[in-house]
Amino acid sequence: MKQYLFTIILTAAVTFALSWAVWRLSLRFKLYPGIRERDVHKTPTPRLGGVAMFIGIASAVLISAANPFFERMWSPPNTLWAILAAALLIAVVGVIDDLIDLDWMIKLAAQFLAAGIISVGGGLQILSLPVGDMILVSSWVSISITMFAIVVVMNAVNFIDGLDGLVAGVCLIANGVFFVYAYILTRDSGATSYFNLATFLAAVLIGACLGFLPLNWSPAKLFMGDSGALVLGLLMATSTIALTTQGDVNAFDPERFGRSQLLGAFIPIVLPLVIVMLPLLDFGLAVSRRMRAGRSPFSPDRKHLHHRMLDLGHRHRDAVLIFYAWSAIISLTVLLMYIAGRQDWPGGYLAAVAFGVVGIVACLIITRTPLSVRRRAAERRAAAAVSHPTRPDTEPMEPR
Repeated sequence: MKQYLFTIILTAAVTFALSWAVWRLSLRFKLYPGIRERDVHKTPTPRLGGVAMFIGIASAVLISAANPFFERMWSPPNTLWAILAAALLIAVVGVIDDLIDLDWMIKLAAQFLAAGIISVGGGLQILSLPVGDMILVSSWVSISITMFAIVVVMNAVNFIDGLDGLVAGVCLIANGVFFVYAYILTRDSGATSYFNLATFLAAVLIGACLGFLPLNWSPAKLFMGDSGALVLGLLMATSTIALTTQGDVNAFDPERFGRSQLLGAFIPIVLPLVIVMLPLLDFGLAVSRRMRAGRSPFSPDRKHLHHRMLDLGHRHRDAVLIFYAWSAIISLTVLLMYIAGRQDWPGGYLAAVAFGVVGIVACLIITRTPLSVRRRAAERRAAAAVSHPTRPDTEPMEPR
């Protein structure tokens, strides 16, 4: 655990220092675009924070090569080099897009190329699905599903990047929960070492989000842009795939979890999906909405979930905190259910479900409160106007 804590602190420190430097340089050379119609902020703000995040992540990965604890991760080395190459490609394309707005087809092609580098060059592929012990016999089927999954998660994370601190905070919570999950899963699988590539990537992402969040918190001095959000999505998808392909295969055996448990053997695949539930939900709604309107699924608009939160009457910072609450409640509930199932503790399992139900109800109430308050205020104003009509400022003149 000390090695992972060192990785988190190192990544956070490098990312924070570079974020401050990028912010100052961006202001000095005016490297920031104008305000777009869909933007929430009112002041032109640099969007190159992803550069600092990528360098912080790359630094932690490269320094790990000299650490004996992470030796297994570099044997063979092609996996990590492929991950770094894919992240570099996405970061470069993201920076160009943040500065000059690339066509969405070019960005999508680069995303599939990056996913191909990881799945083909790095050898990280989804080999099976938790649907009746389905095994993907064809390598091309496995590669195709892996690439599609990576691209979807990348865009899902990028789609929610619309409020100060939203993506950095949600990804911090998601990767924090995933780190605990991957660490416990590796320990319980009976592995000789608690090291796991997925756990390392989660620790690196935690550090990158921690280092970037101070400059991104409302009012934000620096945005991560596509170069940051897409890299976060790329590595989150990669860490999930790494866990399912490099972990102990018996760790996903339904008999070890107990088929009587709710979610049972599906929890190892449910939890990685749950931690990105909000981004995936926003992505699915956006694609469906735009295609129904006959537009490109990647054409921008102002109807994302965070925009709707503001339309409900939430203040900027309150909306972000509510998103944090949703992410934490849902992901922690599934994590606690997994822990209770592994310990064969029915009381703990019920407590986890109760925690989730209470948390979701509380989040629903908080989410809908501004709308109900606004409606009641409007109704009171309307009733007051009917019972006490306002006198005109001037009396009508009599006809001559």
